[in-house]
Amino acid sequence: MRMHKIKLLCTALLVGLLVTSCARDDSTTKDPVALSNQFVSESGIAGLTITVGIDHEIVWSEGFGFADLEQQVPVDPALTRFRVGSTAKSMTAMALGQLHEAGLLDLDSPIQTYLPDFPEKESPITTRMLAGHLGGIRHYNGDEFLSTTPYSSVSDALEIFKDDPVVVQPGSDFSYSTYGYNLISAVIEGATDQEFLAYMSENVFGPTGMARTVADHVVPIISNRSRYYRLEDGQLVNSPWVDNSNKWAGGGFLSTSEDLVRFGFAHLSDQFLQPETIEMMWTSQFSAAGEPTSYGIGWGIGTDEQDRRLIEHGGGSIGGTTDLRIYPDQGLVIAVITNTSQADLGEITERIADVFSNSE
Repeated sequence: MRMHKIKLLCTALLVGLLVTSCARDDSTTKDPVALSNQFVSESGIAGLTITVGIDHEIVWSEGFGFADLEQQVPVDPALTRFRVGSTAKSMTAMALGQLHEAGLLDLDSPIQTYLPDFPEKESPITTRMLAGHLGGIRHYNGDEFLSTTPYSSVSDALEIFKDDPVVVQPGSDFSYSTYGYNLISAVIEGATDQEFLAYMSENVFGPTGMARTVADHVVPIISNRSRYYRLEDGQLVNSPWVDNSNKWAGGGFLSTSEDLVRFGFAHLSDQFLQPETIEMMWTSQFSAAGEPTSYGIGWGIGTDEQDRRLIEHGGGSIGGTTDLRIYPDQGLVIAVITNTSQADLGEITERIADVFSNSE
């Protein structure tokens, strides 16, 4: 495990706002608290939480603004549960990695191996294709992103799209699809003979220490659930009411920034998945024409503006935006979440990465 003694010393001083010997100047560019406060003020979002981990240790975690504006409840990075959108796809991908290693799920078999009642399409669709958005299953149509329909099971939610034609020939080209991950959750149920949400709780959330990550059920009381907001003509307003039971695996979980960082940590050791499985998940898939898609199994793959290797997934929800990043070479994990729709988190996440990355 790499040691970060100098960096951790700088971190302690930065978090305490004592920008002294570890900072090269006295500007806010090296102060994560000032950067975050500035971002909240300039973006107009309701609340923000940022957690940073290095070498399996959370080194900075802080909340800004409000989880509930009307009641003036501040954000708590350890407790506040936000909608984290499509980062659910990365969580579902861990389940695939586990089942692949256990020999319970062949990623390259047709999905009907595990889901015999799903209609066959023009050519076979595999779980690997679905996990890399190459399966041709469509994304949302119309106002489906605003669904208020409750679905009692994963299989019920397949009715939304199961009889629709594919949008691209399976395996031919990248076509992003949350419903493709719904289909993966049904495959997982077929491979395990267990309900998807139960599998995730018992085998992903529990073992990785994600104690506050749950499905976004709208009826039960869920402690520390944030309220949801959007910007309208520059003013914060309440987001519309939605029921996310149509997309657990692709975008239906609540989590905290600290839980997401713990989830990232799980990919930086061999305690939860074997290194070769992680490498498979973190390797770009390819179109039929041989073009890399920059997406592996549940993760985007690339580099950031500083040319650091980056494994990441964003998430957009009704009343939520998320950016989860893993920098494997630095042993660095960053989770940034807001309870405001369509926020642009890329710059603030990148600047936080600059603060906490190794400086030679």
